[in-house]
Amino acid sequence: MKIEHKELIVIGAGPAGLSAAIEAASRGIQVTVYDENARPGGQLFKQIHKFFGSKEHHAKIRGFKIGDELLKEAHEKGVEVVLNATVMGMFAQKEITVMINDEVHHVKGDAILVATGASENMVNFRGWTLPGVIGAGAAQTMMNLHHIKPGERVLMLGTGNVGLVVSFQLLQAGCEVVALVDAAKNIGGYGVHAAKLARTGIPFYLSHTIKEAEGDDHVTGVTIAEVDDHFQFIEGTEKHFDVDTICVAVGLSPMAQLLKMDGVGMKDTRGGYVPDCDETGATSISGIFAAGDVTGIEEASSAMIEGRMSGYAIAEYLGYMTKEEKDAKEEELDQSLDALRQGMFAPKNRGKEITKTEEDILISTNLLKHGFVADDEISRFPGFVHKAAIHPVIECTQNIPCNPCQSACHKGCISIGENMTSLPISVKESTCINCGMCVASCPGQAIFLVEEHEDEDYGLITMPYEFLPLPEVGDLGHALGRSGKALCKAEITQVRAPKSYDHTALVTMKVPYHYIDQARFYKKGDE
Repeated sequence: MKIEHKELIVIGAGPAGLSAAIEAASRGIQVTVYDENARPGGQLFKQIHKFFGSKEHHAKIRGFKIGDELLKEAHEKGVEVVLNATVMGMFAQKEITVMINDEVHHVKGDAILVATGASENMVNFRGWTLPGVIGAGAAQTMMNLHHIKPGERVLMLGTGNVGLVVSFQLLQAGCEVVALVDAAKNIGGYGVHAAKLARTGIPFYLSHTIKEAEGDDHVTGVTIAEVDDHFQFIEGTEKHFDVDTICVAVGLSPMAQLLKMDGVGMKDTRGGYVPDCDETGATSISGIFAAGDVTGIEEASSAMIEGRMSGYAIAEYLGYMTKEEKDAKEEELDQSLDALRQGMFAPKNRGKEITKTEEDILISTNLLKHGFVADDEISRFPGFVHKAAIHPVIECTQNIPCNPCQSACHKGCISIGENMTSLPISVKESTCINCGMCVASCPGQAIFLVEEHEDEDYGLITMPYEFLPLPEVGDLGHALGRSGKALCKAEITQVRAPKSYDHTALVTMKVPYHYIDQARFYKKGDE
């Protein structure tokens, strides 16, 4: 049987695989990427939200746009991307079998990079096989790739970043999210993600999980119940919701089967069963590398850096780069990757109970339990200030690696400093010009422009808004607080959506003066 030869085989056209392919091709290596999907880019094309991090990490850029950039660069570098190509096996001497258009091809590479990503975990409960029980990734695929609503009324199981981000996207697609449920005692994802959901009125049920999905041939309802410290149901705590969809976001497992098949050394970690490799992705078998979620679950930003590191290591392995050149590039990327692995959600802090920020400020307990910072807690954070005239109020209360707000403001109204995980500070002595760039640039939608004058009986609040249809000037409705409860009547006075805001509209509402510290969302109508 004929065996095809490739210089470098990359399995997986996601952020790690494409990044590695680009760096390797830039050094003159002939690269072929195989991906089982009809469209390359992995999870990036499902991600319509803006990325965290700094400029070098693609901060404030939406995931699908990053995917477009990677594909364009890969094409320009001459990378061959083969789609609908399922790699079925990986064997000794760097040989793979791949199904392409119902034909099995045997391909041998001088080097192989495995960047197969991860698969969604599932929770077993009564009725979990009913149509209408889907993974969060499947919901993203339906909404953001195929423009199909997963359902009308949805319950989300899981409050990690995936559960929080997908819940917001469900709202954007016109679905009603009835609740977010998690067996853990605290919300697992970024507080800013939880807060933008809470202020729309969605309740969180921590220390709860699904007891039963109801329905005969499809989901018609769901019952949840509280669990004790041993995750056993507490009788009498059941709560029922009428839903047609249950979305499950309970973590991911690395797809390392190909590496294990080939005899690569493996290790069991908190992030799953993964290949035992060094920082460049080099495994126990010479010439076989791994990068991205297959080596441990992290954000797409980290996967892209890991892919680039593997690309340089492969270039050295194949003789296209000296060790000194590779080491210099690796040191630079190490620093960039390390910056993303700092803060409260750093890998080193997994499983730990963090009670204070890096600035020694008590973490909001209400945020961890209910998804929003309580009114009597918010003033302790450095982004919350009072000032005559207009000024930014920054409700970012956790140490996460992100700083685009600092560079977005050219008037020095926001300061983070050199440490990317520091809490943003609203600089009281600065002069805000109401450009709105900080509000539009914040990936967590945690910045508001507040205009207050003590001699007036009203104030103006400008907030990020990513729902359609947009409110219109003159619309009357209600201002909602951080908890999603209606506070007072509100009138829309300005709506801005220039191209520079990248689809984050800025909506300004007029509220009574004594609500300027609480009002954070707008709902049209009398209800």
